[in-house]
Amino acid sequence: MRVMAQVSMVMNLDKCIGCHTCSVTCKQAWTNRAGTEYVWFNNVETRPGLGYPRTYEDQDKWQGGWVRTKSGRLKLKSGGRFKKLLSIFASPVQPGLDDYYEPWTYDYENLIQSPLTDDFPVARPKSLITGENMAIKASANWDDALGGIHETIHQDPVIAKLRKESNDKIMAEYEKTFMFFVPRICEHCLNPSCMAACPSGAIYKREEDGIVLIDQDRCRGWRQCVTGCPYKKVYFNHRTGKAEKCHFCYPRIEVGLPTVCSETCVGRLRYIGIVFYDADRVTEAAAVEDPKDLYEAQLDIMLDPRDPEVIAAARANGIADDWIEAAQKSPIYALCKYFKVALPLHPEYRTMPMVWYIPPLSPVVDLLQEQGHDAEAAGNLFGAIDALRIPVEYLAELFTAGDSAVVTGVLQKLAAMRAYMRDITLGRPGDEEIAEAVGMTGGAMEQMYRLLAIAKYNERYVIPKAHVEQAHNLEEMGCSVNFDGDPAFDEPYGGSSGKPVPVTIQSFNAMKAHRDDESMT
Repeated sequence: MRVMAQVSMVMNLDKCIGCHTCSVTCKQAWTNRAGTEYVWFNNVETRPGLGYPRTYEDQDKWQGGWVRTKSGRLKLKSGGRFKKLLSIFASPVQPGLDDYYEPWTYDYENLIQSPLTDDFPVARPKSLITGENMAIKASANWDDALGGIHETIHQDPVIAKLRKESNDKIMAEYEKTFMFFVPRICEHCLNPSCMAACPSGAIYKREEDGIVLIDQDRCRGWRQCVTGCPYKKVYFNHRTGKAEKCHFCYPRIEVGLPTVCSETCVGRLRYIGIVFYDADRVTEAAAVEDPKDLYEAQLDIMLDPRDPEVIAAARANGIADDWIEAAQKSPIYALCKYFKVALPLHPEYRTMPMVWYIPPLSPVVDLLQEQGHDAEAAGNLFGAIDALRIPVEYLAELFTAGDSAVVTGVLQKLAAMRAYMRDITLGRPGDEEIAEAVGMTGGAMEQMYRLLAIAKYNERYVIPKAHVEQAHNLEEMGCSVNFDGDPAFDEPYGGSSGKPVPVTIQSFNAMKAHRDDESMT
């Protein structure tokens, strides 16, 4: 048993309101630079919808992730080393600008400087790539709040995989359906296919905390990683010719701070902590025959941080005591392994993702209230779960490789928690039968409620600091940000991506700071 630590995240989708604050703050912190105008390390997608880039889940088209061979081994869906060697100078299978979107700014100068006329001046959209006038046809969440989804819903890869009855139900009763939001970042997988696909070995997984990074010095812009990542969370910077991706805000993590997206989340839906896993069993777990068994296989390699044998093995592998203590307090272990209410995104890709999700339940409550029922009664909630307008099968295709029973079990636990805690809130004793119906105890129900509903900052983020003795190992340029000497460093936002573009607030401030910097004179 080789115990290793992995920094992980859980997102409670019941709390996401789709405000995109996480996306905007991440954008301003990490990708507000030339060449990354279309890059969103964090983006929020509306479900049902096409995602970003569009239809990224269609691996028959995009060739991401792993597949299991007849011999029981894993190989990249995009092909092995020989195939990559033969096609290394060809453009790999990857989304184009139309699958993302053409980034734009606005002609604010025309709006501000326009002379007095009978017509109100407008700020026309201008492409940040060409500088020409353009019509906006897509964005990172073009399906936002189901806008225009009636024209594109048939292209949703998840709906395409559902059995016909569920598919027809969504189509026929669309005006009665509900939506939910799915924030996405890099999954920082235990078995990352992007790393295996990289010909130059620029992508690596940090031994200290499992964060997957790209060494900008070694990256040669082959873009095979873009193909290899099934979540399409590796982007190509057309300005620098390098690949970039979410780095889990590792400069913040090293000093015990949460990621920018977590820190600024309005709904407080994100949890960060570390989990221990058996590194020797990752390949075995990822290669189980039935994709529906991948969820349990991944849970099996997550180790109990309170097990004396695990503690001894962790210490033998150089894991410090404060990290062991952090793993014991980790909200990730509690939600994924103890309460079993968090699920991985698309485990069928066999990458062993480490950003997990608690599926949404709130629309069930809304439905019952609209029909005049007691929305918090356990019997009503349990009965409504099987009658969701968007079928449980849809959630199962997202989180359990199609195993609806697992999703139903999670939703029943969440429903039971609401019914149980309603009695506690009203001053009545908790009904132990409700907890027992979902395989839990009343005490566990209260613990889960505290973590999901009223957890404080230091309970949601249990992040041990990096150690001084690790400092040399952590000195790296894996972070995908500009630095002194970088050819794009002196350029304002959008200033070096294509033709000159109208001034924006971002570029104005960048140029003003550049002008006022005395060191440049």
